[in-house]
Amino acid sequence: MSKLTHLDSDGNARMVDVGAKAGTARTATATGRITMNDNALAAIRDGNVPKGDVLAAARIAGIMAAKKTAELIPLCHPLGLDSVTVDFAIEDGAVRATATASLVGKTGIEMEALTATSVALLTIYDMAKALDKGMVIEGVRLLTKTGGKSGDWHAAA
Repeated sequence: MSKLTHLDSDGNARMVDVGAKAGTARTATATGRITMNDNALAAIRDGNVPKGDVLAAARIAGIMAAKKTAELIPLCHPLGLDSVTVDFAIEDGAVRATATASLVGKTGIEMEALTATSVALLTIYDMAKALDKGMVIEGVRLLTKTGGKSGDWHAAA
């Protein structure tokens, strides 16, 4: 087993020291989906949800969440993100969210992409719950990450 970087020699949690690392270009992309009934999906697709434009609000929420990841996830480094995008696709019975974050920095941004995706999906739930309380968020996962010491990684299909 490799040494756990978030534990000190006594087993206490610590923030990893990245001070000596060189900054490199890094990107991460995450995805997930929210399933729902046909009525809710049609209302989101057609812009007829009583609370307003669901996907516009979810996009902004996801971007804002990426910027706040270090405040939400213990031991994450606060990062100066260069870019965050959140995109949506209407699927059969679901909306898929895909977030990509990028920066030049000393540590990875997988958590920012995952947080953006998760909060975008939670926002869709919040805005459309009057139409379908049984929506299910599923399959949130990292798709790709580039840069850093460990190099590039791509999820299996």
